Amino acid sequence: METNKNMVYSGWKMNGFAMLFIVLLSWIGGPALAIYGGINWASPYDAIAIVVGVIIFLWALIASCGFIMLEPNEARVLLFFGKYRGNFVQTGYWWVNPFMSKKSISLRARNLNAEPIKVNDKQGNPILIGLVLVWKIREEEIYKAVFDIDTPVATGEVTVTASSRMKVLENFVSVQSDAALRQVAGIYAYDNNNGGKEELTLRSNADEINEQLENRLNERLAMAGIEVVEARINYLAYAPEIAAVMLRRQQADAIISAREKIVEGAVSMVKMAIDKLSADEVVELDEERKAAMVSNLLVVLCGDESAQPVVNTGTLHH
Repeated sequence: METNKNMVYSGWKMNGFAMLFIVLLSWIGGPALAIYGGINWASPYDAIAIVVGVIIFLWALIASCGFIMLEPNEARVLLFFGKYRGNFVQTGYWWVNPFMSKKSISLRARNLNAEPIKVNDKQGNPILIGLVLVWKIREEEIYKAVFDIDTPVATGEVTVTASSRMKVLENFVSVQSDAALRQVAGIYAYDNNNGGKEELTLRSNADEINEQLENRLNERLAMAGIEVVEARINYLAYAPEIAAVMLRRQQADAIISAREKIVEGAVSMVKMAIDKLSADEVVELDEERKAAMVSNLLVVLCGDESAQPVVNTGTLHH
């Protein structure tokens, strides 16, 4: 029969304070009954009182092992001699079957701030990329987090504690995050200098890339019952060995882009000047003079330094 995974515990349970009152009465009443029977040893009923008192005391000792206290966003996985019996997620002070073994698990959100790693982007350029990740265990998939991920027991450690179990999960998340980040970084280019303008890049399309990264992480971490709350790239840069070269390339691209703007504006201004001179009939220019004027204006408008004016005091024509 297949185990019903991630079921809610529905066995023996009771309010912890009510059971604590009963256990305290048993601790007091059991020994008192046994002592009373021993002192007044006169009939078989006294022997029965001794036996019942001892049984009540032993029951109280065993029952005292069934108390559990849960804070918000905590859970207990209950096992009955190795057989899974369900998850206990009700906060407060409770008593359950004392023969149940209990494995603690935290459902609180956790952060992972991964150190930048060196990968090659789509174009083969080495880059440094890092991520920040917020994750937590799904309440409906606690079984996977506890039983589907191996938890090695350290030397000298008799039982696996909640802290060591969470460390194993944190290590699992760290390894899978590294793999997912490498996968996403290898699909996209750092920027679109060598690609089409519509192509997604790591630098220019942060929201789309983060969404892709979150999807890949959810696929990888689902086997452990882990949900990705948020995943974002928090560091992106060229690797040191090519950073200087890429900086010069970016500077060259910026200069070219600026020059294109300057030339575009200069051509517009020259056209406007010639049209204005012709419309207002200020001067008539033949094609040769127009060409000379266009050349001079473009030199003035596109030059990096201020032009030195030359005043022509002669006639318009030689």
